[in-house]
Amino acid sequence: MDLTTSYLGMRLRTPLVPSASPLSESIDNIRQMEDAGASAVVLYSLFEEEIRHETFELDHHLTYGADSFAESLSYFPEPEECVHHAEEYISHIEKAKAAVDIPIIASLNATTNGAWTEFSKQIEKAGADALELNIYHIPTDPNITGNEIEADYLNILKSVKAEVGIPVAAKVSPFFSNFANIAKQMDEANINGLVLFNRFFQPDFDLEALEVEPRVQLSTPMALRLPMRWIAILYNQIKMDLAATSGIHRATDVIKVLMAGANVAMLCSVLLNYGIDRIKKIEADLKQWMEEHEYESIQQMQGSMSQQNCPDPSAFERAHYMKALQNFTPHHLK
Repeated sequence: MDLTTSYLGMRLRTPLVPSASPLSESIDNIRQMEDAGASAVVLYSLFEEEIRHETFELDHHLTYGADSFAESLSYFPEPEECVHHAEEYISHIEKAKAAVDIPIIASLNATTNGAWTEFSKQIEKAGADALELNIYHIPTDPNITGNEIEADYLNILKSVKAEVGIPVAAKVSPFFSNFANIAKQMDEANINGLVLFNRFFQPDFDLEALEVEPRVQLSTPMALRLPMRWIAILYNQIKMDLAATSGIHRATDVIKVLMAGANVAMLCSVLLNYGIDRIKKIEADLKQWMEEHEYESIQQMQGSMSQQNCPDPSAFERAHYMKALQNFTPHHLK
C-alpha cells in the first residue's frame, strides 16, 4: 500500500505531519515523532518579540490578541519566559536535522518586514527543509481596510520568497472577505503551500477576578470542517500544496482532508492529549480503512471529494446550508 504524498516539493512517507507545538522544543520528542511514523515535523514558532525583547509589545499582544490555540501554537508566553532567541532557534534546527532523517520545517512569526526576511535567511542557512510563515494579525483599527490587510500579507510572503530558496508555506486565518481570491493571489506570488487554518485566540472572562483570561484551547474533531471545506473548494484551482490543520484526531479525519484535496494532515491537539505515539495508531487505522475500502494509494483518494470532483458541487455552498437547516431535528424531538 502506497501512503506516500508530496508536500512543498518533498516526497513524504505518509501524510502525517506534527504541526508547530511545544512538543518540538525537545530533540528527543522529534526523534520520537520520527520513530512513531511522522513523515516531517513543523517546529515550534520563532517569534520576533522573543528576539527583540519588546516587553511592551508582548504585553499588548497577550492582552489583545495572542494566539494560544494549539494548532498554530502562536501563543505569546509571559515576558519572563521569552528565552528562545534566534541563535537558540537556529541551533535547534541544526540539532534536529542531525538527529532525524525526516524533513524539518521551521515556523516563523514576525511583526516587521525586515524581521521576516532576515530571520528567514538565517533559518534557511541553518538547514531547514522548508519554512512555514505563521502570519498572525488581528486588525483593530477601523481605519484599516481589507485591501490594506491583504496587501500586508502579500508583501510579507513576496519579500520572504525573494530572499530564500527553500519552499515557503503560508499559515493564515480564514478571515478574509474572499478567501478564494487571497489564496489565488498567494498562488500567483509563487508561494509553495497553504496551511489552513491558523486559529485566533478567543479570550474568556474570569467573573470572580474580573480579568481577561488567556487559555490554551485544544481542538476537537468539529474544528476539521472549516479547513476541509476550503481545501475542497481550492483543490485544483491553485497550484499551491494544501495542508490541513485543526481538528485532525483520527484516521477518518485524515481520510476526509485527503479526499478534500489536502497533501498532508497536520497533527497537534491529538498528540498533546494522547502522546506522540498516537501517530502509530492513526497510521495503522489509515491503512486498515484503505484496505477495507480497496484503496491502494493516497493519490487514489486525494481530491476525490473536492468540489471539482464531488457529484454535487453545491454541497459546499449556500443551497446545502438551507437544506441542512430544513432537515435539522432538535435532539429532544428525536
